[in-house]
Amino acid sequence: MWYIITDEPMKILKVNTAAATIEGAPQMVEKHRSEWTAEDKNKANLDNIAKYIFYKTLDKNMFAKIKTCTSTKEIWEKLTQLCEGNDQTKENKLTVAIQKFDNAKMKQGETLAEFDEQFSDIIIELISLGKDYFNREIALKVMRALPREWDVKTIAMRESKDLNKLELHDFFADLKAYEFELGIRTE
Repeated sequence: MWYIITDEPMKILKVNTAAATIEGAPQMVEKHRSEWTAEDKNKANLDNIAKYIFYKTLDKNMFAKIKTCTSTKEIWEKLTQLCEGNDQTKENKLTVAIQKFDNAKMKQGETLAEFDEQFSDIIIELISLGKDYFNREIALKVMRALPREWDVKTIAMRESKDLNKLELHDFFADLKAYEFELGIRTE
């Protein structure tokens, strides 16, 4: 179904027996509706099914913006433009997301789980805007974003772990285990 959204509604074709073949391939022409098989009708209806899915999933505000579109490709292009914006808007969003990444710091009184959620949201936003960081860059950024009392743990992790292979969720899992140990020792 995705090709219906990204290309255009499917055309039902047949071999044109009246025309000569072009470079060994037969020439194709559109079938008249009266010639359609049940399978042809299903293929031709895919655009309507895709439009129906869009109509049912969009809220009233977004539906109002796409209701004049005649194909799912048009709907998709309109939604992409509305949600992602033009190239300048995308560039601005990326700049803001990079600034959020650069300025990320764990706040006083914030739990590691809260910081994990906030930082992961930034990474997801960056990825959706086409910006990727290496695992090492992300791990080092998190280490710099943690308060001073985490220095012992982050130094140990730098020396004992291959930061190039350390996934963000695994990194935070290690930190949360350490946070738990700290909590037990201070009680």
